[in-house]
Amino acid sequence: MRHFLATILLLAAVTTTYAADKVMVTVKNEPLQKVTGFGAACCDGAMCPFGTDTKPVELLYGPLSKVGLNIMRMEISPNFVGDVVVPEWGNWDTPYDWKGSLPSAKIVKQRGGIVFGTPWSPPGEYKTNGTAQGGNADDQGNQRGQLRTDCYDKFFPWLNTFLEYMKSNGVNVDAVSIQNEPDWWVSYSGCLYTPQQQLTLVKNYAHMLDREKYNGVRLISAEPLGFDPSYSNMLLNDAVARDQIDIIAGHLYGHPPLVNMKSAAQLAEKYGKEVWMTEHSVTDNIDRLPNWHEQLIFAEELNECMQAGCTGYIYWYMRAHWAFVGTGESKYNPGNTKNTLLPRAYVMSHFSKYVTGSTRLKTTSTIPTTTNAMFEHSAYIKGDSLIVMAIDTTKNGREMLLKLPFKVKSGMQLLSTGNGTAELCQKQTIEIDEPVNQLTIPIPPRSLSTFVFMIDDESASIKELEATENKVKAYYDLHGRRLESPHGLCIEKYTDGSSKKVFIKN
Repeated sequence: MRHFLATILLLAAVTTTYAADKVMVTVKNEPLQKVTGFGAACCDGAMCPFGTDTKPVELLYGPLSKVGLNIMRMEISPNFVGDVVVPEWGNWDTPYDWKGSLPSAKIVKQRGGIVFGTPWSPPGEYKTNGTAQGGNADDQGNQRGQLRTDCYDKFFPWLNTFLEYMKSNGVNVDAVSIQNEPDWWVSYSGCLYTPQQQLTLVKNYAHMLDREKYNGVRLISAEPLGFDPSYSNMLLNDAVARDQIDIIAGHLYGHPPLVNMKSAAQLAEKYGKEVWMTEHSVTDNIDRLPNWHEQLIFAEELNECMQAGCTGYIYWYMRAHWAFVGTGESKYNPGNTKNTLLPRAYVMSHFSKYVTGSTRLKTTSTIPTTTNAMFEHSAYIKGDSLIVMAIDTTKNGREMLLKLPFKVKSGMQLLSTGNGTAELCQKQTIEIDEPVNQLTIPIPPRSLSTFVFMIDDESASIKELEATENKVKAYYDLHGRRLESPHGLCIEKYTDGSSKKVFIKN
């Protein structure tokens, strides 16, 4: 049997040292969350949109790109008309434009992607401090910028004006968020909400979001700084508010994925809601290009988000020396050429190219996944492909005994070691003489591997998996009446008792 002859020969060219350390990973026939995708924010510098410079999204988005991102985040700036000039950074009282992200958003949509908007602040005239600025500044004293209670009824109509502007300019926005970091008092554009204030806003006024007019646009919860679950839990524990929210979201600053996000995802999963990590950056405060260990830490964050129940991961800037596309700044060169892909983009591609659209499978391991563990893993199924991720951060590597729930007949490995080709990726065929459901695989030191196996058509297990997938049971209107011919905005209920709002075109 030469199941891994090709792999072993190719790995020998990369490294000659393999430790005696071994790990056993067992993939189970138990589907978990479906992964919507991966993305980044359409900005660089001080949250400045790209305008006509669409090179970052051209490099990063779409199934034919080398990276395969499919979700783009943009700021909903605190204005009304969307056709004014972007001010200098810090001029918070001057409305700035919605058109700065339009060229990029059009490309993302043309390539089949998802575009969503996040307010850093509603219009200043709606707020207690009278400005889009958050309030934490010398000229603000102790005025914490919050949405005035007498303006709660203006908030969602204001979001409608943003949706109308984008639609009239050729972009149907897929989702809008309530607020960027509602728990972070800032000197830049910002707005504070307590969990109770968010609940009041959503429960009493979210029905004013014109979903039917704007193609079933989905509503994302406020995005707390450290994915504080009290924000999403309060919404989901209220039946009226829960019906209005489609996606719960948050950031990872100060709180790794397997803590707050995992906690928030448990209740979200119960009610069939998606879970999106909508902003974080890894090693963004370094005054140099990230080293390979730091790239592997980023890979582990992606993996831990999946293990926590995440369905969408959206990085911070697209273009930065610590992000996906080079800036050209001389202080970070060589290796930071403007508008060229950086190593972190290729690390992201392991997930964005192969995990998007898949369903995660339950796994166990003799080395459990913990924050920044020396070895991490995860597994997914997509069509007739079984995908296994393996990340090793040690200097010696290990052998992985992989036990699968059904037989596979062929495979491919995408390997990144930090010292391979210019793109830091090597693709190689895995030769399998006859279908097997157990493999021993050498894992190089300090490496990221994606294994894509072709499932044997004769395996009964895949049919069993398909039978266990959650199926649509019925459709209802927003008043709970069953629909025989669903159309427009309606409720899709599943066999496991969960439900979500969907928009069905006639």
